[in-house]
Amino acid sequence: MTTVTKTVRFDAAHILTNHAGLCKNLHGHTYRVDVSVARGDEDAGDMVIDFKDLKRIAGETICDRFDHAFMYSTGSEGEREIAAVVERHGMRVVALPFRTTAENLARYFYDELAPKIAGLSSVRVWETADSCAEYARGPEAGR
Repeated sequence: MTTVTKTVRFDAAHILTNHAGLCKNLHGHTYRVDVSVARGDEDAGDMVIDFKDLKRIAGETICDRFDHAFMYSTGSEGEREIAAVVERHGMRVVALPFRTTAENLARYFYDELAPKIAGLSSVRVWETADSCAEYARGPEAGR
């Protein structure tokens, strides 16, 4: 098995409503997203995927939409109200049907990228230099 990984970055703000810690407040991160693609040795040839193609797909799917945006959960009344003000002032918002944790973002980005990247093996979302969440589907998930 050969795996290659491309990293993209974006800056975004969010809130974790009902969180007991400081993340219940509006704050932002420079997110790092590692997109990994794997192929069996018999399928990989000399290249699993062109890094340029992987960067383009990840950039279009993730960065073009999320960079410098306020990400919010549509399930939170407070977050919807803040997003309405932000949007009314011409700023970028991204509505999501889940809390904007690193774990949920990793799964969401995986689901968005999977139809576009053959052999997608995992997506890792870093909120800080030493804190990340990774999502990968087992081989039985595609059956």
